[in-house]
Amino acid sequence: MIEEFVEVGVVKELYRFPVKSMRGEALTEAFAFWHGFAGDRRYAFVRSENRSGFPWLTGREIPQMLQFAPRFTDLSDVENSPLVVDLPDGRSLPIDAPELNEVLAAAYGKPVHLIKIGRGAFDSQVISVMSTATVAELGKMIGTAVTPLRFRQNIIIEPFDDQPFVEERWLDSSLVFGSHDDSLRIRLNRRIQRCVMINIDPETAVKEPNVLKTVAQSRQNCAGVHSSTERPGMIRVGAVVRLVRA
Repeated sequence: MIEEFVEVGVVKELYRFPVKSMRGEALTEAFAFWHGFAGDRRYAFVRSENRSGFPWLTGREIPQMLQFAPRFTDLSDVENSPLVVDLPDGRSLPIDAPELNEVLAAAYGKPVHLIKIGRGAFDSQVISVMSTATVAELGKMIGTAVTPLRFRQNIIIEPFDDQPFVEERWLDSSLVFGSHDDSLRIRLNRRIQRCVMINIDPETAVKEPNVLKTVAQSRQNCAGVHSSTERPGMIRVGAVVRLVRA
């Protein structure tokens, strides 16, 4: 089968989220394996008393978690690197520091504990995609400017046609990022169902209920798309995005 490649945009921004529900790290490049970006969502805090299928401690319970900024200290080996969290009060603590656990437990009001998950603590699939045009259009619909961090996406694409929600038109197709032998290739699988997390401003931790309400009423509660890795590889800001058509 001969594949046709159509250039559809460029990689504008990249993010990974080392700790579930904490602030994301902006990247210039990333390596993605079968379980997503290296270092993405590898840690999570769990509500110790919770026995449900969703035991995670998130911004739903503590909106201020989005202001906690985790960072890897050894970028040459992210998967094995120590992780430090910069707190809103100016402190920097190792991810496994008892003091950090105490801060979160006090904010939640019940015991919590840390876990590390080699394959990541994903709600669904391992790589998420959204376009700059979609972010801009959502801001217009909501009536207030929003940033990609609001939606916690891994890959932000600037499309050549500047049409909002273009990523949904690419569903059931593949994207390749760049033309190198080590370029990442992903498969776009389905729209992302949104939850109350998108109501939380990632900078201020203030809740804005109109965000989810607008997405629910106008976009069937969906924004952005989920994807899976078809070929592990590198992705870099500025790389040309090629849509694969068989």
